[in-house]
Amino acid sequence: MSNDLFQSHDYYLVDELLSEEHILVRNTTREWVKREVTPIIEEYAQRAEFPAHLRKGLAEIGAYGPFIPQEYGGAGLDYISYGLMMQEIERGDSGIRSTCSVQSSLVMFPIYKYGSEEQKRKYLPRLASGELLGAFGLTEPNYGSNPGGMVTHFKDMGDHYLLNGSKMWISNAPICDIAIVWAKNEEGRIHGLIVERGMEGFSTPETKNKWSLRASSTGELVFDNVRVPKENLLPGRSGLGAPLSCLDSARYGIAWGAIGVALDCYDTALRYAKQRIQFDKPIAAFQLQQKKLAEMITEITKAQLLAWRLGTLRNEDRATTAQISMAKRNNVEMALRVAREARQILGGMGITGDYPIMRHMMNLESVITYEGTHDIHLLITGADITGIPAFK
Repeated sequence: MSNDLFQSHDYYLVDELLSEEHILVRNTTREWVKREVTPIIEEYAQRAEFPAHLRKGLAEIGAYGPFIPQEYGGAGLDYISYGLMMQEIERGDSGIRSTCSVQSSLVMFPIYKYGSEEQKRKYLPRLASGELLGAFGLTEPNYGSNPGGMVTHFKDMGDHYLLNGSKMWISNAPICDIAIVWAKNEEGRIHGLIVERGMEGFSTPETKNKWSLRASSTGELVFDNVRVPKENLLPGRSGLGAPLSCLDSARYGIAWGAIGVALDCYDTALRYAKQRIQFDKPIAAFQLQQKKLAEMITEITKAQLLAWRLGTLRNEDRATTAQISMAKRNNVEMALRVAREARQILGGMGITGDYPIMRHMMNLESVITYEGTHDIHLLITGADITGIPAFK
């Protein structure tokens, strides 16, 4: 078990832009991560095992659907609070943040936005409490960046729907209790369906041999003539825009979460550089190491300001998909660069489990790809500024 020595860094005094509630939420989450996640996460990552005992604690700090109104079991917080929670949880581990992001943005969000009142009452409080864990089924073996090409489909059988197809690279799949599954009806229109574990023909094989997100549970969703009750269709919206709006929420959380990874790597590297003696002085005294550290905190500061402004816009319901894509792409790339520089500062020690950097770096190789790849987000920005989509 490792001792968490993390100290946060706020070079531009961004905390002054936050409310007392924001700071309370962040600090509460930070202390929970220091107490419950960082002491055990290296062991679980080495074993490629999700620390299931954290599910209850995540619910207790309000990490499941913090922006969902209290009447449905959520904390009723704003989007900056949500972002700060994801930042602190991802500082612990990207896989643990992934669990929260899926639960909040990809399962609870679509039920809240597009579900019936009966669905909200039935599922949201149980998801918020951690009694139920959810998964989000959009990506398929042959359709990732082009989700509209999905082949998973359902037929109207009169008193129920018959669902067939499969999804892959699904966080929480092997341990989920319900899944929000996006599939085409007989007219080719995309709808969301709530599929429950135990429905005959529904299976969730686990994805093995991952070098990344090793403390996250990843798998497939397989549907073989699954009978889905008609009341499990999300009635509020259909079409590809429905799942993409959920991805906006998840990508927003990632833009904040990546800052947590960068802060952890920077803090580790700064402390090490001050303590590691070479040529009779700490390596922090050498110009090249100071260059690395100065550039790291500069990029972190820029990402902090980008995320804060995005959170303000999202609170005002003015954040666009393209703005969210820019923040997700920039902040994850920034975190990956910081992790790689931090690894170099630590030298050989940077690859060991005695420090979090290599685990963070491997995790970020997934984060830079999922919820929209690095290149796709660049094209989203390009289409937005030119008015010319370049996806085909």
